[in-house]
Amino acid sequence: MTPISSLLQKTKDASAILARLDDGARSELLMEMAVVLLEKTGFVLAENQKDLDLLSDSDLKKDRLKLTESRIAGLAESLKSVSELPDPTNRVLLERNLPNGLHIKKMAVPLGVVGIIYESRPNVTMDVSALCLRSGNAVVLKGGKEAERSNTALVQCIHEALNRKNLPAELVLLLPSDRSVVQEMFTATRFLDVLIPRGSDQLIQFVRQNSLVPTIETGAGVVHIYVHQSADLQMATDIIINAKTSRPSVCNALDCVLADAGVASALMQKLAPRLAEFQVEVHADDISHSGLEMLDYPFLLKATEEDFGKEWLDFALSIKVVEGIDEALRHIGQYSSRHSEAIIADNAEVTARFLNEVDAAAVYVNASTRFTDGGEFGLGAEIGISTQKLHARGPFALEKLVTEKWVVRGNGQIRI
Repeated sequence: MTPISSLLQKTKDASAILARLDDGARSELLMEMAVVLLEKTGFVLAENQKDLDLLSDSDLKKDRLKLTESRIAGLAESLKSVSELPDPTNRVLLERNLPNGLHIKKMAVPLGVVGIIYESRPNVTMDVSALCLRSGNAVVLKGGKEAERSNTALVQCIHEALNRKNLPAELVLLLPSDRSVVQEMFTATRFLDVLIPRGSDQLIQFVRQNSLVPTIETGAGVVHIYVHQSADLQMATDIIINAKTSRPSVCNALDCVLADAGVASALMQKLAPRLAEFQVEVHADDISHSGLEMLDYPFLLKATEEDFGKEWLDFALSIKVVEGIDEALRHIGQYSSRHSEAIIADNAEVTARFLNEVDAAAVYVNASTRFTDGGEFGLGAEIGISTQKLHARGPFALEKLVTEKWVVRGNGQIRI
């Protein structure tokens, strides 16, 4: 066995110990994790700063990587919230007596060992560990090199909480940041029950195409907001600014505005000064480019084909003028990553069409796409936003970290 295999074997063995814990014990473990995290805030911030010092200020990963006292306090609150959620395991999903006397039950049970491959977000370390442990799953973490010190510090906090509860540290395994480890995870079918990539579309596609371990995708977000001619333009402007600028480096941030031709000019007049405040680089189609040029918008470029269907992850977006709902739906259908899509409109028929016809994990009417988040949806922390259709879709949180088991009781029945 390779060194990684031996580590994975220990985590697999430890998962059996976790399976014996009742709901209360798992909840108390998460509360202890929150206590330790707050106790060690200074240590975690110091280690996080070592990672930050290796990145330039212009690196898009820096905001995702950065921890602050308030963000750590938020992580601790998230741990407490997850601890208070209902136990997703040991639920009876179906129960019946068969004519032959067999009694059958379908139960929700933990997946077993969950592997996570992720990039520059150390908060993922704490969030996914909490969700996995709360749902009775051991977890194997493979973070990126840029967050190595931050992830190590957070896992040390988790191990301290496990030690205080007399539980094995192997329940949460942080693998080396070396990329060669990923290839071993792809073939670890004896040890990992599911593998979940979280990060760039490039990472997600690489895992999906190469892993022998069953994979749940948490997809990149190419997010559109369509402003219909019936829209309240002040509302549309406020929503667009929030969706684009409140945190541009996350997957639910806005990437493309589609504006009906009848309201495009008026929308640009309201939108341009607000976008300029944040120095948002606008990649505009011919019509919107002309309008923004007349308004002397300072950060203006002509859009290319590659600018549509792009996840910007920065203070940049594309704008296109469309001739009504049909063209908007065609554009979204062509370029969407099926993450989050929104319409701003005051027309019930049009909004109904949008909700019914847009194929995405989350669809919005008159609200910012920034709400696509497990915490905002009342699910506690999240593993990520799943854009696939099997097992989990949308905010992938506690209630989806389970599978099913059939329990059959008899008194000597044989099949004839």
